[in-house]
Amino acid sequence: MKIARNTVVTLSYRLTTSDDAANDELLEEATPESPAHYLHGGYDGIFSAVEDRLEGAEAGVSLDMTLPPEDAFGHFEEELVKLEKLENLPEDVELGTQLEAEVGDAIVIYTVTDIAEGVAVLDGNHPLAGRAVRVSLRVEGIRAATAEEIEHGHPHGPEGHAYEH
Repeated sequence: MKIARNTVVTLSYRLTTSDDAANDELLEEATPESPAHYLHGGYDGIFSAVEDRLEGAEAGVSLDMTLPPEDAFGHFEEELVKLEKLENLPEDVELGTQLEAEVGDAIVIYTVTDIAEGVAVLDGNHPLAGRAVRVSLRVEGIRAATAEEIEHGHPHGPEGHAYEH
C-alpha cells in the first residue's frame, strides 16, 4: 500500500533543531516501539512539507529533511511580542505562564518571557518560530483510514480513541 489521502501512516521519527548539526537539540521523538500516527491528506497532523514528500511512499521508506521556518513553526513576528503591565494580568503570572487572547478572529497563546519593573513581556510566537528543524523519519506502516477517522480528521487507536502521539 502507498501513502495517499485518507491513509493512516505510522512513523518513527526524530525532530531536532537544525541550527548547528553538532549541537542539534532533540525536540521530539517517536520510536518503532512507540510510533506516531497521522491521517494523511491535509488534516494538519504533520508538517505539510513532510506530508507532501511522503505522498506515494511505501512502508520502509526513510526520509531526512531540513524544514526552513516557513515550513515548520513560522517566522518570528515582532508584532506578536508585546509589553503588558502586571496589574492588567492575573496575579499568579510568572515566567512561562501562558495566556490566551483574541486577536481578530484568532486565539493567540502568549507566553510570559520576561518580567521586570511591573511589566511582562508576552510573546505570541511559537517557541521555535524563526528556526529551521530537521525531520528524520521512517514509515513503519500504512493502512486505510476508517470512515470514523476520516470524519474526525485524525487516526484512532485500537480502543477507538485518538493515539497518544
